Amino acid sequence: MYSISNVDVLKFSKMITAMGNVFGNDGKIIGLTQNQNVIDILPLGNLKSDLDKIIEDNGYESSIRLEENERGITLHILEDILFASGKADLNTGSSEVLSSLAAIIRELPNDVRVEGHTDNMPINSSAFPSNWHLSVARALNTAYYLINTEGLSPEKVSVVGNAEFKPIAENNSDAGRSQNRRVDIVIIKK
Repeated sequence: MYSISNVDVLKFSKMITAMGNVFGNDGKIIGLTQNQNVIDILPLGNLKSDLDKIIEDNGYESSIRLEENERGITLHILEDILFASGKADLNTGSSEVLSSLAAIIRELPNDVRVEGHTDNMPINSSAFPSNWHLSVARALNTAYYLINTEGLSPEKVSVVGNAEFKPIAENNSDAGRSQNRRVDIVIIKK
């Protein structure tokens, strides 16, 4: 709760609305009251907390990590929860995790970037002649699922393939490489 004394409630409300909420409230104030020249503002909600709760409630702590930075909030979803090794088709179990996350994401006005990543081990198959191909295909299949099945607006979704060039862990061990084989869903700050 936040308190300010001797403030014009209307001016303050307009300022909050103009600033907006970075993650989806468009500056809507959930509660605003004036009590003896004191304004009480109830919390606007916390996207990161809501997403953390979904991850914890569904037991995804070992496969999904949240990161908040200047770009927005990034959900790092590891390969094991979405894809078989070296494949880009979503696993049957991936629908459960993506559906849970999409329930929150689709309500946001923010743009969403789906980014595919691989480790540094070269792939050269008939389906994927390089890590670039694999990373793009994984991002694209995830984005299509979010749009076609979960109802995310296609105008708000973009797809990026990064291959092995944006690791989040060292590629010198199996554990590090498994962290780098992932799809990131980035909720872009407005």
